[in-house]
Order: sequence, then C-alpha cells, then structure tokens
Amino acid sequence: MTLIIDGYNVLHASGVFGDDRGPRGFEKSRLALLDTLADLLGDAAADTIVVFDAANAPDGLPARLTHAGLRVWFAREYPDADALIEELVEADRAPTSLTVVSSDRRLQVAARRRRAKAVSSDEWLADMRARQRASRRRPDSKPPEPSSPEDVDRWMRYFDL
Repeated sequence: MTLIIDGYNVLHASGVFGDDRGPRGFEKSRLALLDTLADLLGDAAADTIVVFDAANAPDGLPARLTHAGLRVWFAREYPDADALIEELVEADRAPTSLTVVSSDRRLQVAARRRRAKAVSSDEWLADMRARQRASRRRPDSKPPEPSSPEDVDRWMRYFDL
C-alpha cells in the first residue's frame, strides 16, 4: 500500500516546528516532521512519499531525496505540491491501494475519483499517534476504550467500515 502525504499540510496539523524562523526554520521544521513521520510509520516509511511545495525554493534544494526510508519529493516544476500529488494519484497503477493524507479538498476529491483512500491530516495523525501509543503499551494491559462516539465514528471511517 502506498501512502502519499501532503507535507506542509501535515506539518501544520502536527504542530512540529523548528525553533528557528526564516529560511533555515522551514528546513528544520521539515526535518522535524520527517523524523516524526519516520517514527510513526516504522517499516511503512519505505512505502511513503512526502510531497512539499517548492516553486520558490532556494537554489540547491533537490527535487527528490530519501530521509529515514521516506521518499521526499519537492514540487520544483509544479505550481504547488497539490499538482504533483494529483499527478501521482492519476499515474498510480493500483489506486485502490493508495492513501492520500491531506486536508485539502482538491486532493481528497482527486483521490476518491480514482477510488484511492483520502484521509485528513488531523485524522491521520491522531490515528497514527494512537497506534503508536497502543504499540508501546505493556502486553498485559487492556486496549484503550473509545473516549467518545466521535472516536468510534473516526475509526469506522478510517477503516471504511
């Protein structure tokens, strides 16, 4: 299963920001996000593409790189990351096994049009963090109970139930 993540969209949803402001601040924030994603995804990082806007990027920023197993693409030749993500969704040969993580309605529509799964950044992050917490629990402890009907609804939507 391939996962495509709208990088800056998830960055804003995550609250993971570097301390510095200015040109290096964006770089540090991206790296902090990529480290967080690699930690959350574990082995699934290898099946993940994180796409960042880069139309006005500084010279020397590569178009593609790998970070802790994640494929990181910068939309240098595109007006924005959304355009590159739409192209990736359209070109995917098995879109039903594709998940797009973005709160951008345009990308959610593009994913669903191809029968790919679309998940908002907030929802995806909450689910991944919950999974991580659950995996770190002691084996003899009980699984967490849903804390609200909204939690149940969110999990049902996430797993297409």
